[in-house]
Order: sequence, then structure tokens, then C-alpha cells
Amino acid sequence: MSAVRAAREPLLWLAMTLTAATAVAADTPQSWLDRMNAALTTRNYDGVFSHWQSGRVETLRIVHRVVDGAVTERLESLDGSGRQLVSNGSEMTCYLPDQRTVLVEKAPRSLMPAELPKFSDATADFYQLDSLGTMRQMGQKAQVISVTPRDGYRYGYRLWIQRSTGMPLKTELLDTAGNVIEQVVFSSLSMRHHIADDELKPLLVTTGFNWLRDDGAPAVTVEGMGAWTNTPLPPGFHLVAQTAQMMPGVTEPVTHLVFSDGIATVSVFIQTQTIRSSPNQVRPGMAQVGSSSAFTSVQSGHKFVALGEVPPATVRFIIDALLHQSAGQALGR
Repeated sequence: MSAVRAAREPLLWLAMTLTAATAVAADTPQSWLDRMNAALTTRNYDGVFSHWQSGRVETLRIVHRVVDGAVTERLESLDGSGRQLVSNGSEMTCYLPDQRTVLVEKAPRSLMPAELPKFSDATADFYQLDSLGTMRQMGQKAQVISVTPRDGYRYGYRLWIQRSTGMPLKTELLDTAGNVIEQVVFSSLSMRHHIADDELKPLLVTTGFNWLRDDGAPAVTVEGMGAWTNTPLPPGFHLVAQTAQMMPGVTEPVTHLVFSDGIATVSVFIQTQTIRSSPNQVRPGMAQVGSSSAFTSVQSGHKFVALGEVPPATVRFIIDALLHQSAGQALGR
């Protein structure tokens, strides 16, 4: 072995080791989720997918465009009512042809029906990320990532992420028993370099439609979080927002609390009302529609409603904790 070759071999070994380590790091479940979120928010795409929930299936088409960081989307139902939603990032216009109505309201973060998770080091204690290997989906290679909650207070996910683009070709939302409760599956998907303005306009005539605007009642952010910050919550959840706003049919501001573990979110509305004069308006108990859970309870003339895309045990836990915490100044008494 020459002296030159002997000197080069340690360097070659080090380079190969670093390359292998980089490849492993780039192929972790977290890296695939990061790549998926980047693809969903920064790239242009046009796709058709089916959305299954509560035994009902709907076929939809989404057109998503990003120009200088500004996102515009159009979501169209290809069956059923034929509704169309157009979002320009701050405002969403919902076209309902079966009701001859157009509703304009504040835009959600995305028009995709299933909210996809964004994970960080802060959520690692409550969710376990695993790679289930590579599988075929829509004729393409997809990396399958599972997101498993470490307790019964949140849902899990399975994600089929296209290896060539980072786009989610299939997503499943799983309940605490591992059963699929919501599913989105793409049947076609193309990554577009250019999407024209006309492709983001509603494909229907709205002559004679009734236009309604719902900007939401003005919300006032409350200074600090008050006594609610001391409420014992499910592991990982904490209070992230508190506002007070007027809502239709009530004479006093409704308190709106938002709790989150960084992925799952629960909203709580606390309303003052005269229980004795209108007992039929109060229906305590649990309700569940698809992946969303809601729990209502009443205490000392206040109605508490918690709702979110979480297991029933989570909204029940939060309401019970708030009821316990509601004594004294927490309800302004």
C-alpha cells in the first residue's frame, strides 16, 4: 500500500461515514414530516382526492398556488352539492349553488379537509414518530409515517408521503383504538410550475345568488390569561389564547379559550345565561360528529362548551377542570 493511498483511506472512510449519517438523518420520520409541510405550503399543485368521514365519501379537487409567499386555493366538490371554496389567504368565499348563496368569511389555514400535523421537539413527549417503510400509493413510491399518541388524549395519524415530491398522497386520522375515523386519498396529483388566475376562480355563475358576509364578531384579546392558566389539563396541553367577543343571541361577551398541545387544539366557550328561564337551551353532555368531540356543562349560571378534533376524554377532562377552577374570580364573580 502506497503512502499516498494510506493517507487517503482514513479521509475516504470519514467522508463515507458522514455521507451515510447525513442520509440517515434526511430519512427520519421528522424529516419526512418537515418535507411534507414544506411541499404543502410552498409548492403549486392540482389534485383530485376523496374525503371519507362518518361513512360518507366526497370527491374534491384542489388547486393550490403560491406566489411570493401568498397562497391562493380553490376547492371544488365534484359530487354532492357542487360547492366551491376560494381562499386568498385572509378571506374565504364559499359558493353554495344548491342554496344559491355565497358566504364570505375569514379563511382557515388550509382548505384541505384534514388538518395535517406539524411536529417539533416540544411535541415529542406526547407523540411517537415511526417509519413504516416504503409502499406504493397511486402508482408512486411513498414513505409511510405513523404518528402515535403516547396517551388517550389525542388522535394519531398515518401518512403516505410521496418520495419524489414530499406531498401526502394518503392520510388517515386514527382514534385511540387505532381505528380510521377520517381519510383523504389522492387519485391524481400534479405539481404545477404555473397556475393561471382563471383556474382559481369559481366555475359557476352566481347571478341571483344571495351574498352573506360573516367576518365574525370583533374579538378583544384579554390582557393576560388570568386564573385559567392554573387549570390542570391533559398532559402537554396549555392555554394559548383567550378572547372575549359578542355572539348572536347573547347579551354579554362570551369568553373563548384555546388550548393546544402544539398539534391538537380544543376551543372552549364560556357563556353567561339565565338557566332557570330557558332550561331547554342547555343540553349538557357529550356529542361526537366524525373526528370532532364536544362536551357541554353548566355551573352557577354559566354554560361551558368544549370542542375539538380530539378524543371525547380530552374535552371532558378540560371542562371538568374548568368547572373546578371556575370558583371565585375566574368567572368574574
